[in-house]
Parts: sequence; structure tokens; C-alpha cells
Amino acid sequence: MTSPLATAANPLRVAIIGSGPSAFYAADYLQKQSGLVVQVDMIDRLPTPYGLVRGGVAPDHPKIKTVTKVYERTAQAPGFRFFGNVEYGKDLSHEELTAHYHAIIFAVGSASDRRMGIPGEDLAGSFPATEFVGWYNGHPDYRDLKFDLSHERVAVVGNGNVAMDVTRILASSYEELVVTDIADYALEALRESKVTDIYMLGRRGPAQAAFTNPELKEFGELAEAECVVRAEDVELDSLSNQYILSGEDRNAERNLQTLMRYSIQGNLGKKKRIHMRFLVSPVRLIGTDAVEAVEIVHNELYQADDGTLRPRATDRKEIQPIELIFRSIGYKGLPVPGVPFDSKAAVIPNEHGRIIDPANPQSVKGEYAVGWIKRGPTGIIGTNKPDAQESVDQLLADLQAGALLEPTNPAQEAINTLLEGKGVEYVTFAQWLKLDQIEQARGAALGRPRLKFSRISDMLEALHQVKDSENSFAD
Repeated sequence: MTSPLATAANPLRVAIIGSGPSAFYAADYLQKQSGLVVQVDMIDRLPTPYGLVRGGVAPDHPKIKTVTKVYERTAQAPGFRFFGNVEYGKDLSHEELTAHYHAIIFAVGSASDRRMGIPGEDLAGSFPATEFVGWYNGHPDYRDLKFDLSHERVAVVGNGNVAMDVTRILASSYEELVVTDIADYALEALRESKVTDIYMLGRRGPAQAAFTNPELKEFGELAEAECVVRAEDVELDSLSNQYILSGEDRNAERNLQTLMRYSIQGNLGKKKRIHMRFLVSPVRLIGTDAVEAVEIVHNELYQADDGTLRPRATDRKEIQPIELIFRSIGYKGLPVPGVPFDSKAAVIPNEHGRIIDPANPQSVKGEYAVGWIKRGPTGIIGTNKPDAQESVDQLLADLQAGALLEPTNPAQEAINTLLEGKGVEYVTFAQWLKLDQIEQARGAALGRPRLKFSRISDMLEALHQVKDSENSFAD
């Protein structure tokens, strides 16, 4: 007779695909369930954990990255294992996971970006911000990309915090960047940058901007760049003025105060300028072989039926010469092999985290989603904690109802045997910690906090050298 599930004799085996914040919060919540014996295997295609905390957070915002200390404690708990350098859908199939785990949690994030859908978008010099962010953060997927920074004029479309990060990195001095963990090749490219004018294009007004006030204030603290805001761009329409006067949004109120201060500060004589534009949308990129200019339309705000203020185009347009443009208008999820997908919302369809199949009213047995692939690219890092707990609660309810998967081989060592039989060189969490120490030591030698490995082959080679050294010492 089989022992009850989630006991020492029959542990609850859970696979988590992805290793970003939502993945770690899900693992932590599972581990804290009193009276349950849970074994968590976290699987990521990169040898390094932490998702966008490592590959997306701006290098000059190190405090945000300290959250990894919390995740590190989660990874040290009994029953937790990390399998880095293992790609779901390639090294491990959906069928193999269902044969080895009682539950599968997908925490794969939003790996793509939304397009503007305008003529000329595919011209050379037009990029998604996600690629630039991955490039300067040393993400292996983007490290070989080339961005021509010999031009003077750059546009950044969007006014969320990612757009702010891209703009700030472009506007920062070498001295400001060299004390961060920005990728070494990006540091040198930005050191030689000829960019002098960065145009931030926001489709809504200053009262509706998505960025936070601390990010906006940072523009005024840059050594080599000043923030240029035209007086007419901070003049509020009557609807926005009512919104600000209501006092409902303190961040918007603070943003407006900061923007007004920028609008009256005058020319500071710095070598770079950040031009913040509002109520404008790109409608066409102009150029023969590469981007030479962007045509933008001026917008006006109107009150939608749901009460929100939304932008709509007017008949007023202008041409702004630029040679490089980054779109930062949102991330987008991609289909996951073997799992239902809502292509319109770009998420895995789910009810409170329990995956459902739109073609079948029944939920998909034993499978769950957390984070951006569950709800879309919204919120901050901390938003993922209650999100993950909600999904795990669905898993725990299914455990109580006896509605989880029934794997044919749930033995913990079975996955190791399977991967090794395929010749997959997986990276454990202990190995990641060694890689982490090597990166910090490489950085310390240069007076920097970290010098990242940006190629998977280099990461594995570094671990091979550590292993050879340890074997030699043992001999």
C-alpha cells in the first residue's frame, strides 16, 4: 500500500520551471507548509538563477538585487535542488516531467516584447528595450548583439521604469557605471558612446506616467546629463488636473512637481540631454536602410467609459531626427511546450494560478502558473510573493483533494539519472554559489562589485576549473 503523499515515505515532488522571484516565492511557501514533506526541483535553462533580478534589474540599482539573499536561504532548505543549464522542452519534455513529479509550476516569465506595429519598425537601429537591457546586464542571449552608439540622437518609447533604466544607462557617465556590475563589454561600448540627446516618448500625459518618482529624480542627479522638459509638456488638461487635485495618486503628484522643477531649471550646460516628451506616439520610422527619424503624432486625453483617461491621436504630427530607437512598451509571454496558451493575453490561461485549457472546462491536472506568465508583466518584485502563494494554495487544495499528478517514477534521483543519460551538464545551486564567488572575485580585482560571465560556455569552463582544482587538492 502506498504511503500518504507529502510524507517522509512519499514526499510531494514539485518541479518549478524558471528561477526568478515568483519561482523562489513559490518554493519558499511550499517549504513552510507545516506537516508536509516537500521536495522542490527548480529547473532553469541558464546556469544562473534569479531571472530578471540578475538579467533585468539595472546595474546601478544594487539594493534591489539584495533580495537574492532571501532566495539563497530558500535554496538551502532541505529537499530543494537547482538544475541550471537545463532547458524545458529540450532537455526535459512535458511528458518526462509528468512522469516524475506530482505537480509542475511554470514560472517562465515574459520572455518577449510587444511591438509598436508601425511602418519601419524593422529598420536597422530599431530594437526592443529587452534586448538592450539583457545586453548591458550580461545575459547570454543578448551579449553578442551590437548597438551602434556612434550616433548622437536616440529615442526610447515608453515611460515605465524599464524605459527609465534604458535612458539612464545611456545618459550615465563612465564613472557612474564602472562602480556597478554592468557587463564589461557594455561598459566599454558606453564609454565610447557619442549619444548626446535621448528622447523619451510617452503616449499619455505626465500625470499618467508609469515611472516612479525616485527613478525620475535620478535623472536630476546624473553627472553628465540634464533633464529637459518643455513647459507645454507639463501643462495639464482639465481631466488630469482634477485627478492630481484629488490627491488619489501621490506618486503622480510627486512626478508632476519634479517635472515642473526640470521645466524651469534652464540650461545646465551638461554634455547629454534627456528630453522627456508626453502625449506623443510614434507612427512611423523613417529611413532607407536604417532609422533616420521618427514621425510622432500628438495625442489628447479623453475619459473612457470605465472612467480612465486614455490617449487618442490628433491631426498634429512632427518629425524627430534620430538614429537609434528602443521600444519599451511592455513584455510579452511566449507559448510553453505542452501547456495551453492564450495568445491574445500572452499568458498561460489559469484560474488563480491553476492552469486551465480553454478548449476544456476542466483544469489541467497538477499544473500551475506563477508570475508574469500567469498574470502578465505587471507589478514589482514583491508583487510575485502573494501571486505565488495564491497559486501554491491551489496546489495544496488539489493535494488535499487527491487531484495531483500520479508519476510513474517519483524517485528524487530519477531526474539526475535521466539528465546524465542524455549528457546534459546541469549546474547545482552549490555550483552556482561557486560561480557567484568567482564573479565577485573577478570584479574585486578591478575594483568593481562583480564581473559577470556572459557566455554559458565560460560559466561551465570556470566550474570545470574549480572541480579540477578541488580534485587536484584532494589528490
